[in-house]
Amino acid sequence: MAVIVGSFLIGIGINGFLVPYHLIDGGVIGIALIIHYFLGFQTGLSMLVLSIPLFIYAWCYERHFFYSSIHGLLLTSLFMDWLSPLKKAFSISILSSSLIGGAIIGLGIGLMLRYETSSGGTDLLAKFISKSSSIDIAIVIIVIDTLIITAAVFILGMRIFLFSCLTIVIIGLITSLMKVRD
Repeated sequence: MAVIVGSFLIGIGINGFLVPYHLIDGGVIGIALIIHYFLGFQTGLSMLVLSIPLFIYAWCYERHFFYSSIHGLLLTSLFMDWLSPLKKAFSISILSSSLIGGAIIGLGIGLMLRYETSSGGTDLLAKFISKSSSIDIAIVIIVIDTLIITAAVFILGMRIFLFSCLTIVIIGLITSLMKVRD
């Protein structure tokens, strides 16, 4: 259930709030969004293809991570493409989109991580790094995401970069709050 709800929330957050302003998330989703904005490819399909090397690594070295994340990757990719009509659903400011989209995506990612699953991509990479270094997974995700959007600043421009940074911070904060178990 966590995979279904989490994937659905990520699809809503991406399509309803990030895509209308060409905001990006970090990691594999961010790269898939850049591909979508500039080449027109489906975001979910791009995310799926870009995640293949991480899943090959997981299959070879961390089978538990592979099995706990493959469903999240497939469902998140499906919901991201299935919910693409939401890009025209809301008419709010870029600041509101950044905050709301970040919160919804953070809820989705955090819910999946709380139940030891993920949408794959860099969430999976963050699991590998967190496990081997004892660094909080939310911090790892923020660092990876920041690296991705920093590389994209020249493509997207400073305004989109700054709002994307805000989105990523919100995602990281909500993810960190959600993953804590009672």
